[in-house]
Amino acid sequence: MATESSGPAGSGGAVARIRGRLEGPNTIGNSRGFWLGFAVAVLALAAFPVVGSGSQFSLFLVLALLGLSLSLVWGYSGVLSFGQVVFFGVGGYTFGVVSINFPDPTGITAAALAGVVVGGVAAALLGYFMFYGGVRDVYVTIITLVTTMAMHTFMAQTAGSAWTIGEAPLGGFNGMPGIPLLELGVTGLGSFQFVYNEMSFMGLFAFDPFYYLALVALVAAYLGLRALVNSDFGRVMVAVREDQDRTRMFGYDVKRVKLLTFTLGGALAALSGVLYAARNVYISPPVFALWFATLPVIWVSVGGRKSLLGAVIATIAIEYFRLSVQGEMALVVLGAMLLVFILALPGGLVPWVAEKLSESAVPVSELDDTDAPGEVSES
Repeated sequence: MATESSGPAGSGGAVARIRGRLEGPNTIGNSRGFWLGFAVAVLALAAFPVVGSGSQFSLFLVLALLGLSLSLVWGYSGVLSFGQVVFFGVGGYTFGVVSINFPDPTGITAAALAGVVVGGVAAALLGYFMFYGGVRDVYVTIITLVTTMAMHTFMAQTAGSAWTIGEAPLGGFNGMPGIPLLELGVTGLGSFQFVYNEMSFMGLFAFDPFYYLALVALVAAYLGLRALVNSDFGRVMVAVREDQDRTRMFGYDVKRVKLLTFTLGGALAALSGVLYAARNVYISPPVFALWFATLPVIWVSVGGRKSLLGAVIATIAIEYFRLSVQGEMALVVLGAMLLVFILALPGGLVPWVAEKLSESAVPVSELDDTDAPGEVSES
């Protein structure tokens, strides 16, 4: 399935080599104009806390990691998973349990790593039994949905001392309070506390360290996934999505590809859960609830499931709207939005906009590097 890559990789230079890794037919935005806009957007996000509430916006950045995890699993390997919130919750609860028992910087740092690892292992175990057990298509979706509902029911009944791990009570439906503030480093050598309360920097201005941690994590995850989906392995993922039987006929291990993708998506969802629990210093069973499990599907469907950029933009925009409206009405509107996009714009908003721009009277190619590969619709 490996194909010869074309574009700036062969033109020499460090920048060209980096662009060669990040660009390809599986992502929207393979032009100099796109990267200029990307840099402006990142700078605008970095400056946002000066004019807005960074502590509130950091939640959207954290949840965008969860949207990216589903875009990878569903959009690039064709596995529709309602279980991303399971790994999100497992990561958050693991971080809470370990950090409460070891509340020093070394313990909290280890708790963050443990949350990602345990979430990834949980995804690997569930994926192994599904993919190597011969489960395919809609039945994978049903199993992940049932797993989500089972986790919600189980965690809601973990009240009482019998469900206390060391010093950390799971708390049942009331959740787990008292999670320490996120402080990364090594005890005695140096550490930094990423509190979401604003703090003054040298008396010049106030900033929120947790906001910038979430922003760096999101940008790194987005760029890392761009490199992955445009690699040879990414092309195999897309081949599995398009035609499993033909991909298998060419000698690729379809089950292994789906398992690796599912595990990576689970680990990314767990990272989102760790940051969510650290931001709120609290986590509770509603993170496994059915309505919460549906949100990533809406984000990715609206933004464009085959677009990493669409998942990020849609997650931030929809969560901003949902938390602004609040209540049952917000969920009703989101449900209607999902129906409209499935029926009228099944490819999602961002791929549709990219396609229209490519057909516009003012070609996007005017902004492109002439050596860069042409934009390819992901729809």
